[in-house]
Amino acid sequence: MLDAQITAAILGVCLAGAIFYLVRRDHLHGPYAAWWLMVAAATLILGIFPAVVTWLGLLTGIKYAPVLPIIVALSLILLRLLKLDIDRSRQERQIRRLTQKLAILDHELQSLRAGEAKPAQAQSTPETWED
Repeated sequence: MLDAQITAAILGVCLAGAIFYLVRRDHLHGPYAAWWLMVAAATLILGIFPAVVTWLGLLTGIKYAPVLPIIVALSLILLRLLKLDIDRSRQERQIRRLTQKLAILDHELQSLRAGEAKPAQAQSTPETWED
C-alpha cells in the first residue's frame, strides 16, 4: 500500500514539474496550466492521503471507493473535451469570418487597382443644392 502512495505522490510532483517547465518554455498558457496544476495537486493529495478516497466514497454512497477517482477523472476528461470542442468551433468560426473579410478586402483592392490602371475619367463633383 505504501508503494502505491509513494508512486502516486511522485507522479503528482513530476506532473507539476512538467507543467511548470511547459509554462516556462511558453508551450502551455495560463488557463490550461491552472487546469493541469489542479490535476497534479489532486494526484499528489490522493497519493499522500489515500483515506480521502475512502471518505469521499462513503460520503457519495459508492461502495467500492477506488472507482471514485476513475469516475471523477473520466467526467473531468469529458468536460475538458467538451470545452476543447467549443473552443475549436469558436476558432473555426473566427477563421471563416476572417477569411471572408480578407476575400472582400482583396476584391476591393483589386477593383481599386483596376480603376487606377484605366485612364483617368473626369469625375463630376456633386452640385450643391441651394435653397
